Amino acid sequence: MITGREIGVDIVDIRRIRESYEKYGEKFLRRVLTEDEISYCRRKKDMMPSVAARFAAREALSKAIGSGISGGFSWKSVEIANNKHGKPFIRVLDKNLGIPDSSIKLSLSHDGDYAVAVVLLDC
Repeated sequence: MITGREIGVDIVDIRRIRESYEKYGEKFLRRVLTEDEISYCRRKKDMMPSVAARFAAREALSKAIGSGISGGFSWKSVEIANNKHGKPFIRVLDKNLGIPDSSIKLSLSHDGDYAVAVVLLDC
């Protein structure tokens, strides 16, 4: 069980995400995102910045947890969703993580070639 405050940050080169998608297609998307996330990203004119931001969010959370993407934390452990005002939040899908959704704060941004995510974990 994680206790206390932790922070994680990650920056992703959107070009690298685009290259992975061009090389692996749908298989890449389905490996790193949930169906709802894929659907959300597809509604964008260019879906790659949104895909990259969600990729970065997982990496940032894994850093805040201290595990990285391995062991008890996987790409499908969480889902990045948006509230009715468009603010992103993290929904924990793997309850074995022992982290309540309400303890995770998320900020996403993308501009030009980069997407960034910052996560504050307050358990």
